Amino acid sequence: MGRDYKGRLSAYRCIYAFIFLLSACSLTSFLLYSCRCTSTPGRGQSQEWEAAGLKPNPSTSSRPTIYLLSFQEAWNHLNFPPPAGRPRRRIMRIAVFVKKWAHASRAGGLERHAFTLHLQLAKMGHQIHIFTTSPTNASSSSFSFPSLPNLYFHFSRPTAAGYLDQSTVWNQFHAENSSGAGPFDVVHTESVGLMHTRSRNITNLAVSWHGIAYETIHSDIIQELLRSPEERPAHSLTDRVPKVVEEVKFFRSYAHHVATSDHVGDVLKRVYMIPEERVHVILNGVDSEIFRPDFVAGKEFRRKIGIPDSKSLVLGIAGRLVKDKGHPLIFEALKQMIDEDAEFRESAIVLVAGDGPWANRYRGLGPGSVIVLGPLEQSQLAKFYNAIDIFVNPTLRAQGLDHTLLEAMLCGKALLASRLASITGSVIVSDDVGYTSPPRVESFKRALYRVWSDGRQVLEKKGEVGRQRGMVLFTATKMAAAYERLFLCISSIGKRDGENQCQFKDPSW
Repeated sequence: MGRDYKGRLSAYRCIYAFIFLLSACSLTSFLLYSCRCTSTPGRGQSQEWEAAGLKPNPSTSSRPTIYLLSFQEAWNHLNFPPPAGRPRRRIMRIAVFVKKWAHASRAGGLERHAFTLHLQLAKMGHQIHIFTTSPTNASSSSFSFPSLPNLYFHFSRPTAAGYLDQSTVWNQFHAENSSGAGPFDVVHTESVGLMHTRSRNITNLAVSWHGIAYETIHSDIIQELLRSPEERPAHSLTDRVPKVVEEVKFFRSYAHHVATSDHVGDVLKRVYMIPEERVHVILNGVDSEIFRPDFVAGKEFRRKIGIPDSKSLVLGIAGRLVKDKGHPLIFEALKQMIDEDAEFRESAIVLVAGDGPWANRYRGLGPGSVIVLGPLEQSQLAKFYNAIDIFVNPTLRAQGLDHTLLEAMLCGKALLASRLASITGSVIVSDDVGYTSPPRVESFKRALYRVWSDGRQVLEKKGEVGRQRGMVLFTATKMAAAYERLFLCISSIGKRDGENQCQFKDPSW
C-alpha cells in the first residue's frame, strides 16, 4: 500500500514537472513573440542591442517598412545613412525663412538651430536659400555667413519689431522660385519666420517650432511662484491664454510641423489638435566635431582662468542670463549654500558663460566662488564644458531642447536641470545621465548637495553614459539626416516619378 502510494506520488510529481516545464516554455515563447510584436518598428535599436550584447537581425526581408509621416517617435531614433557607393538620391533646392541669422557668440536657440541644420544640409550637397534680415546693430563680420557655393543669402531690412518684412521676403521667394533653376523642392520656416498668412497655400512646407504659447504658460506659473513678496505680480498669464487660442487657430495653416522635443510633439497633437501625420519630432543636434571630450583643453582652460587645484567641484552654467532661464532660482540656491556652508564655499566653484542682466549678480557672489566669463564663441564654449564637472541648467522654459544641455552632453559631462517634461522626456531620461530638480530653490539646493556628495567619479560615469546617448541622438549629422529625409518625403508626396521617400526600412534592423 505504501509502495503504491509512493509510486503514485512519484508519477504525479513527474506529471506536475512536465506541466510546469510545458507552461514555462509556452510563457517564454509568448513573451518573445509579444516583444517582437510590440517593439517599435525602426527605432534604431542596433545601439541598444549592442550595449546588451545582442545582434540585430540582418535579414532585409525581416525589416518592417515604416510610413514615416505616421512615425510617432523622434526621427533621431531612425538611421538614415547616405546611399553607399553611389550619389545621394536627389539634390534638393530648399528655401529657409529665419528671422535672424546667427551672431557669432550671442545666437539664441532658434538661430543656432538654423545655422547648424542648414550648414549641414549644404555640406550634404543640397542647395540652400536663406531668407533673413540684414545685420543692423553689429558688423556683418560678427555674424556667421559660411562661404559655400550652394548656400545663398537673401537679405531684407527688418521691421521695426525686428521681424522679417513679409512682403519683401515673399517677393524675393517668388522671384527665386520662378527662376530658371526651377521651383523649390521644399520650404522650411524656423517658427514664424514665414507667417501663416503666406504659408497656408504651400503644401511642401515644414515649420520647426522653438517656442509655443501653451508651454510658456507653464513658465509663467513657475516664475509667479518664485516671485518675491516685494516684486509686483506679472500680468503675462492673463495675456497668454488668448495667444494660445490664436496659435491653435493659425498653426493649421502650416502643412507640416516639426517639434524639437518629444513633449512639444505631444502638445501639438493633443492640445493644438494638429493631425498626427502632420507632426514630426526631430530632436535638436549640435556639432560633434566641436563639442567632444578634450581633457587637455579643459585642464588648460581651468589654468588660464585661474581655478585653484583645491576646488574639487567645478559647476558650469551657460546661456542667456535672464529670468526665464532660471537664473534667479539657481542664483539664490548658490548664494544660500555659499553663505551657509564654509566647506562647500572652499571646495566648489561656479563658471558662468553668457551675457545678460544676471551676470553682475553672479559676480557679487565673490571671485573665489563664481567666475563670470561673458559670452563665448563655440570653440571657447567647448573648452568651457571640458573644464567643468557638471553642467547646470535651471531653465523655467518647458519647451524645445536647450542646445547647451546637448553640447555639455556631447563633451561627456553630467547634467543637472529643471524637472520639465521636455528635458526628462528627451534628454535626462534616467539617473544614469544626470540629475533633475523641481524648479524650487530648496529642491535645487538638495540636488546640488547630492552632486557635491557624489563627487567627480560618479559624475564622470554619468557623463560617459550621457555622451553615448548623445552620440546616437543629438549630433548635427543625425539631426540633418532626419530633416533631409523629411524634406525628401514631403517633396515626393503626390509625385509618381521616382521612389516614395515616405516609405522607409531602417537598416539597423
